[in-house]
Amino acid sequence: MMNNLGRREILETIGMIGEHHLDIRTVTMGISLTDCITDSAAITAEKVYDKVTSSAKNLVAVAGEISAIYGIPIVNKRVSVTPIGIVGASSGGFLEIARALDRAAADIGIDFIGGYTALVQKGATAAEERFMDTIPEALSTTAKVCSSLNVASTRAGINMDAVSRAGRLIKEAAYLTRDRDGIAAAKFVVFANAVEDNPFMAGAFHGTGEADKVINVGVSGPGVVKTALEAIPDGDLSEVGETIKRTAFKITRVGQLVAKEAARRLNASFGIVDLSLAPTPAVGDSVADILEEIGLGSVGAPGTTAALMMLNDAVKKGGIMASQHVGGLSGAFIPVSEDAGMIRAAASGALTIEKLEAMTAVCSVGLDMIAVPGDTPAETISAVIADEAAIGVANGKTTAVRLIPVYGKTVGDVAEFGGLLGTAPVMRINTLSPLKLISRGGRVAAPIHANKN
Repeated sequence: MMNNLGRREILETIGMIGEHHLDIRTVTMGISLTDCITDSAAITAEKVYDKVTSSAKNLVAVAGEISAIYGIPIVNKRVSVTPIGIVGASSGGFLEIARALDRAAADIGIDFIGGYTALVQKGATAAEERFMDTIPEALSTTAKVCSSLNVASTRAGINMDAVSRAGRLIKEAAYLTRDRDGIAAAKFVVFANAVEDNPFMAGAFHGTGEADKVINVGVSGPGVVKTALEAIPDGDLSEVGETIKRTAFKITRVGQLVAKEAARRLNASFGIVDLSLAPTPAVGDSVADILEEIGLGSVGAPGTTAALMMLNDAVKKGGIMASQHVGGLSGAFIPVSEDAGMIRAAASGALTIEKLEAMTAVCSVGLDMIAVPGDTPAETISAVIADEAAIGVANGKTTAVRLIPVYGKTVGDVAEFGGLLGTAPVMRINTLSPLKLISRGGRVAAPIHANKN
C-alpha cells in the first residue's frame, strides 16, 4: 500500500473510513457467458451456474481478505453477466437461466447478480421479445437477480415500442410483489446509453466487448466530501469545486488499490473504478447533504441543478486525475430511497419528480428508486421513461429510470424495501394522460449530432 499511497494519504484515508463513511460500495466481477450458449434450456442453465460459481467462488473471501488487510470496508460483492437476452436466445430458457443465476448467487454468497438484460435501443429480436415477457416473473421469483433494458441511445434514438413495454413490465413486476411494496420493480432499471462496465445494481451487465472475467469497483464517499466542505464554510465556488476534486482524487486512489488487488487475487482483468457518490440511508452518507453544505436551504430549492452539476463535474475531474481507468457511471447518484437527505426533502415536498428530472440532466444516472402510487397507469411510467431517455439521447449521457409503483399506497405513505434499498416516501406523479403518445409506438430518431464518423 505504501507504494500506491503516501504516509499522509494513508492517515487521511484511515480518518475517512473511520469517521466519514468512506467505503468500497461494491466489488463486482463481470463474467462472460458466451461460452454457455446452447440450444437446450437445461444445458445452458447448468453451464451458466457452473461458469458463475467457478469464476466467482472466491469473490467474497478475497473481498474479506482485502478489507481486513487494508482496513477498508467492502459493502457489497456482486456479479454481472453477459445479457441474458443474448445468452438464452438459442434455447429460449430465460427463466431457467434466471433460476440458475439466483442459485449461483446464493451458493457463492454474493449480494446481487445483474445481467438479466436486453439491449433493444433500436429494435428487438423475436427472442428478445420473449425474453422481456419473462422479466416480471424472473424478478418476483428470485431473490438476487437484477434486470435492465437499454431502450435508447444517442446513435440509435429511442425505441418507443420498448419504452411502452417497459412501463407494463414495471407494473406487472410491482403487482407480483405487492405484498413486499413492489420490490421486484426495485430490481429493474430502464436505460438510455447503458454502459458495459457499470458495477452498480440494478443496471450492471457484462458487455460483449469485455474480457472473460473482469473486476470493476464502485467507490462511495458522500460523507467524506461533505466533511471536506465543512472545513471551508466561507470559500467561494471555485474553492468548493477544487476541494471536491481533491477529495475525489483520494477516494479514487483507494478504489484503484482495491480493484487491482482484487483482480490479481482472483486472476481477473482489472476493468474500471467507478467513482460514484452513491449514498446510503445512513445519516452522514447523503448526496443531498453535500448539496445543502454547498449552500442550498434544502435539496430541491432553486439552484439545486447548478450545485449538482458542479459536484458531478468536480468528482469526475478528481477521479480522472487519480486513475486512467475511471468508468462506469462515475459522478453523483440521486436515488431517493437510498439517501437520507433525499428522503427528507421528498417527504417535506421540497423535492418533486419534476425537479429530480431536471437534476438528472447533470448527474450520473437518472430517476432512481422513486416510489409512486400503485394505481399509476403503465403509460405514465412509460412516458417518464421516454422523457428521461430523451435527456440521455440529446445530451449523449447515460440516463435511467427505476420507478416502483407501490400497490395499496398513495402519496404520503412510505414504502419499505430494506437494507441498502432503504425506504421511500410515495411521491406525487403527474396524472395528465400521455396515452396517445405512448400508443403511437415506433422510434424517435437519433438527434442530428449523432451523425458523426
